[in-house]
Amino acid sequence: MAKKTVADIDVKGKKVLMRVDFNVPLDENCNITSDTRIVAALPTIQSILDRGGSVILMSHLGRPDGEKVARYSLAPVAKRLGELLKKNVIFVNDCIGPQVKAKAAALKPGDVMLMENVRFYKEEEIKDKNAKDNPALRKAKDNFAKQMAELGDVYVDDAFGTAHRDNASMLTVPQLMGNKPKVVGFLVEKELKFLGDTINNPVRPFVAILGGAKVSDKLAVIENLLTKVNRILIGGAMAYTFFKAQGRKIGKSLCEDDFIEKAKELFSKAKAAKCELILPVDDVIAREIKENTENKVVTGNIPDGWLGVDIGPASRKLFAEKLADAKTIVWNGPMGVFETKPFDEGTKAIAQAVADATDKGAKSIIGGGDSASAIKKAGLSKRVTHVSTGGGASLEFMEGKKFKCIEIIDEK
Repeated sequence: MAKKTVADIDVKGKKVLMRVDFNVPLDENCNITSDTRIVAALPTIQSILDRGGSVILMSHLGRPDGEKVARYSLAPVAKRLGELLKKNVIFVNDCIGPQVKAKAAALKPGDVMLMENVRFYKEEEIKDKNAKDNPALRKAKDNFAKQMAELGDVYVDDAFGTAHRDNASMLTVPQLMGNKPKVVGFLVEKELKFLGDTINNPVRPFVAILGGAKVSDKLAVIENLLTKVNRILIGGAMAYTFFKAQGRKIGKSLCEDDFIEKAKELFSKAKAAKCELILPVDDVIAREIKENTENKVVTGNIPDGWLGVDIGPASRKLFAEKLADAKTIVWNGPMGVFETKPFDEGTKAIAQAVADATDKGAKSIIGGGDSASAIKKAGLSKRVTHVSTGGGASLEFMEGKKFKCIEIIDEK
């Protein structure tokens, strides 16, 4: 069933409690280095303001681990949000308590208030599974969430980046808002549409590109996609676990020995599902991960003392060929140590191949995190269909997991 969005409800005169993902990168002086996540929330915020509502924003920033850490204050975010909205944003230096309650009650239509980092309280991150048989933890989480739940007449979830977490502000707050409207914002609506439609109703050929360091991080994704896609291209350090499963020597490349048997099983499952599981045919190897260090290209076994750091030129060509006729593409994870030059060449080549396929009519979804960084770094963001705002969330979505915080949203 489709979920109700902020456009489906009347917000005039209402106080709208909205969970956003303002977990922006900061430099050592707490200056925002990228406001992408703030900009992504603007359409939903502006829609509420234009229709006569006021907005109360909740977010986390960084990992302060339940402590009030000045470095992780959302004050710089309030300033930047005000600049983008061209209006004053009321910042309150807490997210619960009498001061917050009073400021929220005083809001007039068109006002915007941003509360302080919800992760300044350890109750925000108490997991429901831990609280299930621990009344004290359950009570603490509920008391914390209840104070925020009482602030709003409507709840809006526009934080896809944390959609896979059962944090208090994501799940307990809307649960405690009873029959008050609970909807998604335009950002979450877009993510669900692109990721959901792409994976469940793809135009074929459907190709998935998976990279990154660990097979263990992507196992469930591979298993879920085997029956949905036509091809899976595997790069990054996770490829070396598959190589070892084939009996190849991998030098000192990263390998998860505990998952070698699982990798062997995946080859069999892919064959049974008639899904091509495609590994690199050559590798860039080096003795250490260091910028512009000595490196070479090898086919087959990797010598002792060397480690794989990127897919080689023949692999880039092969992967580009396997993407050329694609009509649907999902990509999650880099092809090598893309933060270190020249080991970013494989990832750049894949970014280009995805953009080229998109130019020819493919729908391409970039699954957040490192892949999003890579496509942006390559200057190709505008040549792909959708870049997800949630790395971990998009990965779990590709695994086929249900998100509790989305399930409790009102149906259309």
